[in-house]
Amino acid sequence: MMTRARLRARFRRAYDLCMKTIALMLGALMLGSVTMLLGQESQIRVIAFGAHPDDCDIRAAGSAALWKKMGAAVKFVSITNGDVGHQTMHGVELARRRLGEAKESARRLGIEYDVLDNHDGKLLPTLDVREEVIREIRGWKADLVLAPRPNDYHPDHRYTGVLVQDAAYMVVVPHLIPEVPALRKNPVFMYYEDGFQRPNPFRPDIAVRIDEVIDKKIDAMDSHVSQFYEWLPWVDGKFDEVPKDHAERKMWLKHSRTRAIKPDVRAALIKWSGPEKGNSTQYYEAFEICEYGARPDEARIRQLFPMLGK
Repeated sequence: MMTRARLRARFRRAYDLCMKTIALMLGALMLGSVTMLLGQESQIRVIAFGAHPDDCDIRAAGSAALWKKMGAAVKFVSITNGDVGHQTMHGVELARRRLGEAKESARRLGIEYDVLDNHDGKLLPTLDVREEVIREIRGWKADLVLAPRPNDYHPDHRYTGVLVQDAAYMVVVPHLIPEVPALRKNPVFMYYEDGFQRPNPFRPDIAVRIDEVIDKKIDAMDSHVSQFYEWLPWVDGKFDEVPKDHAERKMWLKHSRTRAIKPDVRAALIKWSGPEKGNSTQYYEAFEICEYGARPDEARIRQLFPMLGK
């Protein structure tokens, strides 16, 4: 028969073991919380704006795939719902289809994709839409904001550039849209590449090699069936050239997006990725730093674009 002393000793050992286990569990939870918080603070957060639900894919899907691969948080935003960009469909039916295509692109890239409910072809840089843009940037707590330049053939593209420019300072003003906390520091704003020369040509401040993710980019673009296989070929007079087979269509799409690399872009690729990778690059995405946001030095650019390496 066990004595009281032995019972107390056994109980004490069990109690001590239980308390040690609890302490270890709490320690692990606290360490995990600290690690998570540190990860959140160091995680790069990128938001990209386009006028239509396929625009961000064209200009930044490759970089988005690389950012995602390296642990960044990425979001695409279409400022219009794309409800007139088709030769046969329009209105609510087309807007619903294009929203579904954008969400499928987001699924394939592993990012988020918002489509705002402004009419395609009727976008203007109004205060209401500017506030939508500010809300998106603040809500995402963006470190880097991408958008088209405000000189372009399409008025929706131009005004998307204007709207994002107009938001560039206002995102840090606390008493504007006070229900959405203002950012404590201004993000870096950058433009996508384009080929327009006036009033000034695009300047490739940063060029990102996307050879390793080009198929991922084409896969994202492939989600926008209504655009890349229907509307854009139709409006360009090339609808009959689109293959019927899905695999052949994707190869056709990839070929149609292949272009010669200009000397200034090649120089930027060499600068940021080194001579070996820069000279061998076949596919890229390039960006120009906007004067209206934070002015990044080389160290900050490499933080925002970790895929560039050291």
